[in-house]
Amino acid sequence: CAPRAASDIQEAPLWVASTSVPSFPACRFLIKGSVAGGAVYLVYDQELLGPSDKSEAALRKAGEVVPPAMYQLSQYVCDQTGLQIPKLPAPPKIHFPIRDSWNSGVITVISALSVAPSKACEYSKEGWEYVKARTK
Repeated sequence: CAPRAASDIQEAPLWVASTSVPSFPACRFLIKGSVAGGAVYLVYDQELLGPSDKSEAALRKAGEVVPPAMYQLSQYVCDQTGLQIPKLPAPPKIHFPIRDSWNSGVITVISALSVAPSKACEYSKEGWEYVKARTK
């Protein structure tokens, strides 16, 4: 391909350069709100914030449903685009008992929240002393 001379290049009409696609913040807000609302409804409908045995059952159900759905989606994309997606290995079987780690997670979060005011006071005192030392 030979380089073109500067005189061969035509400028775009003024109306092309002056038009722009307006952004629609309301549409983005509605889409994000719909996704968030759907997530909240899914959590409520599947009772994921309820007893841990129901959460474990939902996690187990998702582990059984998601891989076949992903395979069907990849087959659909292959059929529509003509691309060949290599077959992925099967996901590993992971047994993660939620009940065993739930209490330790709650304890860690509550203990961090309980010491937060004293740590904030301590860090603000250290910061104040640092500022006083630097301004002398």
